[in-house]
Amino acid sequence: MRDDSNDGGGGVPHLSAEEFRELGHRMVDWVADYQARLESFPVRSQVAPGDVAAKLPLHPPEEGLGGASGWDSVFKDLEDIILPGLTHWQSPSFFAYFPANASGPAVLGELLSAGLGVQGMLWSTSPAATEVETRVLDWLAELTGLPEDFRSTSAKGGCVIQGTASEATLVAMVAARERVRHHGAPVDAEWVAYASTQAHSSVLKAAMLCGVAHGSEDKAHVRLIETDARYAMRPDVLEAAIREDLAAGRRPFFVCATVGSTSSGAVDPVRAVGEVLARTGVSAAGGWLHIDSAWAGAALVCPEHRGLLDGVEVADSLSFNPHKWLLTNFDCNAFYTRDRRALLDALSVTPEYLRNSASASGAVIDYRDWQVPLGRRFRALKLWFVLRHYGAQGLRAHIREHVRLGECFERWVAADERFEVSASRSLSLVCFRLKPRLGEAPSDTDGRNRALMERVNASGKVFLSHTVLPGVDGLPPRYVLRMAIGSTTTEERHVRAAWELLASSAD
Repeated sequence: MRDDSNDGGGGVPHLSAEEFRELGHRMVDWVADYQARLESFPVRSQVAPGDVAAKLPLHPPEEGLGGASGWDSVFKDLEDIILPGLTHWQSPSFFAYFPANASGPAVLGELLSAGLGVQGMLWSTSPAATEVETRVLDWLAELTGLPEDFRSTSAKGGCVIQGTASEATLVAMVAARERVRHHGAPVDAEWVAYASTQAHSSVLKAAMLCGVAHGSEDKAHVRLIETDARYAMRPDVLEAAIREDLAAGRRPFFVCATVGSTSSGAVDPVRAVGEVLARTGVSAAGGWLHIDSAWAGAALVCPEHRGLLDGVEVADSLSFNPHKWLLTNFDCNAFYTRDRRALLDALSVTPEYLRNSASASGAVIDYRDWQVPLGRRFRALKLWFVLRHYGAQGLRAHIREHVRLGECFERWVAADERFEVSASRSLSLVCFRLKPRLGEAPSDTDGRNRALMERVNASGKVFLSHTVLPGVDGLPPRYVLRMAIGSTTTEERHVRAAWELLASSAD
């Protein structure tokens, strides 16, 4: 009989423990070296479309690499193919979009999660995966000052890690519709969801996935509410829209309040929105108020920023992304609700092959009932490592330093007569642009700002993004630049260098 004991089984060339150890050390060294030389790379990838694919074979390899000694070509390809095709999100000079923080503790958590390879769909499939997740989310609720009824220790609330804020919005919307049905709404009701014009596109996508919205142009079933001069939702306009829909026989069931919008960091007035839902009877009919605080929610670890969530106690759910600004690698969204029963009613499906005594006892949490997919990784490990490594003091220092750098940048912009701050600074986000010249057409002002951003981004020294903000006082929309400060290793010297490059390129 053939002896396959040394070839990984059945002739398959699995890595032995020692080979894995050797390659693991080598890969960790490579990642550490990459982090050490981040500032040497152009922040935004300089390749043209198709350049990366052109370096890859058209057909898969017939023979594998074998043991660890065959991996030299992989490490060469990382240098020659992968690195040139990356936009370096962890660069200290990455100021585009919102940050996607990575940190050593979180990377180690990801490594451990992959190495353990558990599937935490049920409590019984790995009790540690469930119970660590519940506990660290309760820690995070305490660190951010959330009310007790959003925590797992409450009678009705609870918490779960979703992949992204977009998934969280979808889960909240599905739960909202189920709860309104329990309050007597017919299955075929004409549902209406509401968000501000500055809300994230995930609200519309969630409505499309739910069948509430019939395409991306459906303005009848996803009502986008006008904003004020600070780009926050206007409660009076929301109330008028809800009353109009009620009068027409439609069923308002879901409102998304944004705390820290993508474009400008705008903050919707959560308390006033909740009061509108109470006055119009939407709350009494089971209507749901969700808070999307994907980016800004991380700042709540600092007590001085908790005013952003004034009125949170009237919300039914909220979510934010530790993977944006809280040193935890993507993907990790913290989702909290005051009504876990609505989630379970909307998302629980229990085929025979998933039935088990622990679940039947009602004494455990099965997180597969709190999300769209069945399967789930052990994502809580990286959040657990981050919270333990940095502690509350370290996390607060991280946020406060970036807010301070945002204040510095805002001052530099305001002091230069060629520029203007385009919206009130929101934490570490500054929206700004070149001022209009006397008699200049708005389209020409936009063009100069677009050209400025393209020049500085093409330099490879920094990477900024833009948005278009609605006009106020009858003025047309404006193309503005966004300075989003938040990368893990960003220091004042990087922000100052970005400003000096902008100032020198402005003419």
